[in-house]
This record gives sequence, structure tokens and C-alpha cells, in this order.
Amino acid sequence: MARLGEGDKRWIVEDRPDGANVHNWHWAETDCLEWSRNYLTNLLCNKSILDGEGILYIRTKELTKLEGEAYVNVRKGKIIPGYELHLVLSYEAEAKDSERNSVLLTEGSVEVPYISDENAGEDPDIKISIKDDGPIGKRLKEAFLAKGKPFVLEKIREYVDTMAKGGPAKDDLEVKKVASKKPIASNSNETVKNNSVSNTSAKESKKEKRKEGFKTISMSEKFSCRARDLYEILMDENRWKGFTQSNARISKEVGGEFSIFDGSVTGTNVELQEGKLIVQKWRFGSWPDGIVSTVRLIFEEPESGVTVVRLSHTDVPEEDRYGNATVVENTERGWRDLIFHKIRAVFGFGI
Repeated sequence: MARLGEGDKRWIVEDRPDGANVHNWHWAETDCLEWSRNYLTNLLCNKSILDGEGILYIRTKELTKLEGEAYVNVRKGKIIPGYELHLVLSYEAEAKDSERNSVLLTEGSVEVPYISDENAGEDPDIKISIKDDGPIGKRLKEAFLAKGKPFVLEKIREYVDTMAKGGPAKDDLEVKKVASKKPIASNSNETVKNNSVSNTSAKESKKEKRKEGFKTISMSEKFSCRARDLYEILMDENRWKGFTQSNARISKEVGGEFSIFDGSVTGTNVELQEGKLIVQKWRFGSWPDGIVSTVRLIFEEPESGVTVVRLSHTDVPEEDRYGNATVVENTERGWRDLIFHKIRAVFGFGI
């Protein structure tokens, strides 16, 4: 260890007289609590959840509570968000009769006790309550659970994604990036050629490096059913909702889109052969931007009433956007415990 005053100055960041944080070398922390209050208010408040469906009307009102902390740390362009929030949102609910006369007008609340960067890849727990506990009040509460809860979760995911990109600090980062770019003029064709070769090599190197951080999940599961039955379960959104107990939208057309596990996973259908093959592009909301994986499910019937499904899930990143290195493990566990085992439990396809 060097003595005081004798260290290599290239590794020492001295305080500048002008107080500037050159290239964000130091940690720059931005308090985001008030920004979070305004951002979540715009996302959640005064939004129509139901507007007459089943003669029910539900509208969110205001954030009655947002407590905790929220901040974004930036150093040398690296963004590290931190937040632990307790949120309470009020809503108004009304039921009318067939002649559109009000039968019950009441209020309720949505409590999200813990929104945290530690659980950024998971949907938080939500508690729904309503002041009237009679039959009509219960019906309104159930309607909010069906329509309002997915809405709230979607907006919280939007907040989490925005924080991961820098929150209120994002604009400052973009300004610095633009300011740091300087045009390079050259009259030499050889210089242009060399730069082109250099850029191509850099892109190829970056591509190879990126692929090093990806894994493939392979799995084989056996079911006591016909292949077309298992295929239908995986491609039918109502059955998917049934065995996962989560919202889903699934197109049965090639090129069609799907959204499963309450929107945590989205993608498109690439190739579909009924009872034989499903090829899809999958993306998890917690993954870094631009990363899309490929899911291939092959269905085989080695004997009557027995189906073997072979899974190949390629280009799964080793880390999520928050630096957690458990993506492959969690994805593999999800296929096994939340999909294949749940299908057995609900539909009785043993083996």
C-alpha cells in the first residue's frame, strides 16, 4: 500500500474547484421520493376501471399514502435504483340498477405494503378493501380484483421499469451522452476505412461477449394424456388462467402476441403445429431491454395416451436488468413448478 501522498494519481479522484462531477466518477444520488409520488399519481389516479360493464362503475381517486424512500445512484453511467415504498390508493365504486339508478355508492382502498428494488422482478402483494361489506359491496370488490388489480400491477411495473432506466436522472444522463459526442472530420479515405473495420470488429466482439452471458434450458416431461390435449392447454388462455391462477392473453395464430403471468412474460408465436410443435419468442419484464429468448416445445406420443414434451429455451440471460444472477435458475424452476407440475395438479395428467 502506498504511503499518504505517494499513490498513483491516476487512481485518485480529486475534488475540483468548480465542484463538477466529471464523467460521473463519484456516486451521484438523486432523491426520487417526490418524483415517485408525482409519477405514480399520474399513472394510477383518476383512472376508469369499469364504466358500466355489469352496471358497475369503478374509478381510482388519489394516493392517500406514499411513504418510504426512493433514489437513483449513478456512477460512470451505471444506474442503481433503490426504493422501498408503501402505497395506498383510494377508489370509488358504484352499482346501478337496470334503469341506471344508483343502488350503492361506496369507497375502497388499494394497499401495496412493499414495493422494493429487491423484488423488482416480482409483482408485489396487493390488499383490496371496500367500506360496504354487503352483497353489492362484495360484488364491487370482486370486480376491482378482476379489473383493477391487473391495472395497478401494470402501472407499478411501469414505475419499476422507469426507475431501472434512471427515473428523474435519466434526462441528465441523456444530455451528458449527447454532449460527450464530438464529430470527427477526416479527409483520408484510409482513416474512414480503418474506422469502419474497427467498428465492425467492435460490434462482432460485443455480440460474442453478449452471447457468453446466455444459457439454454433443456427439459423433458412426460404426461398421461394426448399430445393435442397438452398443446391446447398451453395455447388456450382460459385454461392457462386456470392452472396458473394468473391473467393471460394468448393468440393461437402465427405472428400473434401473448401475455402471461399477469403480463410478466410477453412474446409472439413463431411456429405452431397443433399437437406437435410450439415455437415462441419470450421476454420477461425484468430482463435488460432488447433481450428476447426462444422457446421450442416438441410434443411426442411414444404410446397411446402418453405424451412427452421436450422443452428447449434458448438465449436466457444469466442476469436480469438489476444484476441478479438467478435468471436461469428461476426460469427453469418456473417451467417445472409453475407450468408442468401445475398442469398435472389441475388436469390430473400424472406420470
